[in-house]
Amino acid sequence: MQGDHQAPEGFYDIIPNQMNPNSSEYLAFNTGFPNAFDRSLGRTGSFLMVHGGCRSVGCYAMTDSAMEEIYGLVEEAFKGGQEKVQLQAFPFRMTAQNLVSHAGDPNMPFWEMLKAGSDAFVMMQQPPQVAVCDRHYVFNPVVSGNLDPRAPCPPDVDAPAVTQTQRPAHSASAIAVPLNTGTVAYHFGDSSAKKINESLQGIY
Repeated sequence: MQGDHQAPEGFYDIIPNQMNPNSSEYLAFNTGFPNAFDRSLGRTGSFLMVHGGCRSVGCYAMTDSAMEEIYGLVEEAFKGGQEKVQLQAFPFRMTAQNLVSHAGDPNMPFWEMLKAGSDAFVMMQQPPQVAVCDRHYVFNPVVSGNLDPRAPCPPDVDAPAVTQTQRPAHSASAIAVPLNTGTVAYHFGDSSAKKINESLQGIY
């Protein structure tokens, strides 16, 4: 809620007009909170950013050097013609082991929902399509058209199971790497992602 000093978790779209190169915290972009899921639950708040400065009261604060690389990648995506970049905000890496270690936490049903989206991303190596119905996220929905975030989900709205045969052929070696090793999963083999990995060691 507004003023609670909490950072949101979930799936957010970053578009060009959310970028702020003149931020007082070095560089920043707006997360787009509240999204459709947040609004369906009556959540309030605004100007929740990802920014440099390494300090915050509710935003996602990075070191200036890490933010420069993150901001640069997002900016280059837009320059290359990408209309949006998906931000996935999680409390921790969405591994089965991490969920087990937080068993009993009242947030577990929500985190399990986030894990479904994280798993879809890891398996397919591309951001999942995200929709909201019945006040919960659905990923790669098989129905067409917009869903009502507050209305019951249509029958069979959930994405089909991601199977081994649906994985891109080049993904096998990347998927085989444990996800809690401190590596960034976004662009396997990409030199920029490797550089970000190095700069984020010990931070994330």
